[in-house]
Amino acid sequence: MARVPQVSRRTVLRGLGTALALPMLDIMAPSLPAAAAGKPPVRMGFIYVPNGINMANWTPEETGADYKLPPTLKPLEKYKESMLVLSGLTLNGGRALGDGAGDHARSVASFLTGAHPKKTSGADINNGPSVDQIGAREIGDATKLPSLELGSERSAPAGRCDSGYSCAYTSNISWRSETSPMAKEIDPAAVFDRLFEGSDRNQNADIQDKRKRYKKSVLDFVLEDAKSLSLKLGSSDRKKLDEYMFAVRDIERRITGVDKLTETEKGVPDYPRPAGVPREFDEHLQLLSDLIVLGFQTDSTRISTFMFTNAGSNRSYSQVGVRDGHHGISHHGNNKEKLEKIGKINLYHVKQLAYLVEKMASVKEGEGTLLDNCMLMYGSGLADGNRHAHHDLPIILLGGGGGTLKTGRHIRYKEETPLTNLYVSMLNRVGAKTESMADSTGPLKDLT
Repeated sequence: MARVPQVSRRTVLRGLGTALALPMLDIMAPSLPAAAAGKPPVRMGFIYVPNGINMANWTPEETGADYKLPPTLKPLEKYKESMLVLSGLTLNGGRALGDGAGDHARSVASFLTGAHPKKTSGADINNGPSVDQIGAREIGDATKLPSLELGSERSAPAGRCDSGYSCAYTSNISWRSETSPMAKEIDPAAVFDRLFEGSDRNQNADIQDKRKRYKKSVLDFVLEDAKSLSLKLGSSDRKKLDEYMFAVRDIERRITGVDKLTETEKGVPDYPRPAGVPREFDEHLQLLSDLIVLGFQTDSTRISTFMFTNAGSNRSYSQVGVRDGHHGISHHGNNKEKLEKIGKINLYHVKQLAYLVEKMASVKEGEGTLLDNCMLMYGSGLADGNRHAHHDLPIILLGGGGGTLKTGRHIRYKEETPLTNLYVSMLNRVGAKTESMADSTGPLKDLT
């Protein structure tokens, strides 16, 4: 009987200054421990949107499995069976608790920490470790990147941003410790390079320069290794590898704005590395979403955070007919026209979420999909932006958590149930055993 070749889950395609991690292939199963053979790791991601939600268009009327999706969640109709709508959760750390104004800053600073941030605009910031970084400490050494922090707007290390609160609070949801926020990356090109660079940082800089000068794709450096690997693969795995490499090249093309990166028949094409981020907001969010998928798919990271915009963002959304600033109209005073505009912005954001979910669902993994092996939490640290409410928050959880979640339901929890209970449950499912964090009272009930 012919010996079946084995390929480790940690196999990467290597080339000059490049390390291209692979998606999970069927051939990798024999190299895994018996208990884990064929079982992909569970990942978790957190997506934040600012300024609260038009809750009338968000919350389903019914609970249980027979609920109907409200208008704002309609773009997720196709993935309703992979989703939990979680009502009634509270972020107590976002409340004033004697500190007065500054709900926008507190809503984002406490969103993943559950902590009550110290009110200061100076260097003496103090918050708490966030759920993603608690997880990264426990399982981050299993992947190339312990965690991935992304956003459309830059993080600020200091400055006064909201009623006496530091800009560090308003622009960061990920916190390594009480005093150390994790700055997010907004440039897709930089994220791409982090995912596929080799281990020698000095060499990486030289290789990036060479790629610019010789108009090379990251794939050009690993083609020989890819051809060698392909000879070991069955037809199903070869198809997975081809689809993955196509996805990498497609993202690279979109980042650089070039149709073909390796066209050589008529000379070398232009290969402009972008100096900043895409001009179109949709494209920016979607490129970053694609990079999260690549990071999870290749097991380069199992933890990610994504701020669509910073707290209190006053971005306008002319693409959906809203020219008013988002923060400005979030103080709607129950004005019908303003509420309708907020609803349009909320719907736009959920459509961007649906793009990410669809990408995850398209990646086959084991007996299911990448989405089946993820937990993707989406929401805001404010419910109604006009009242600055930190209770009954707009929270949804997408993905199967590796088969540990009973999805397809709307669950309403009793008042004042801590949002951090959800985080304890998520941490336990990714292998970061945790009994409590911040104000949690234990794991969130009724998820299974």
